[in-house]
Amino acid sequence: MRVEWSDLARDDLADVVAYISRDSAFYAKSFGEKVVLATRRLKDFPESGRMIPEIEDKTLREIIVQGYRVMYRSEENRVLVLAVMHGSRDLSNPDNQPWETY
Repeated sequence: MRVEWSDLARDDLADVVAYISRDSAFYAKSFGEKVVLATRRLKDFPESGRMIPEIEDKTLREIIVQGYRVMYRSEENRVLVLAVMHGSRDLSNPDNQPWETY
């Protein structure tokens, strides 16, 4: 199984890292590395994340990294990272539901 990142997820991570770097380049880099490392384990353990509570779909899961939700879809031969968003974001708004995009 391989782990792939959607364009949206890459942009999300870049935006968060840029935001954190306004205060600390060190912590921004560290956060980005933690997110990437956390997603690497999905290659061997794609069901290690919890199901996304806002939707009843067993293929949609998330891992939490320092208060950020890393959402992904588990498929037959790959894991597709869909989004990286702060845990306080309201997912009742369809514009904030990355699973609808992919």
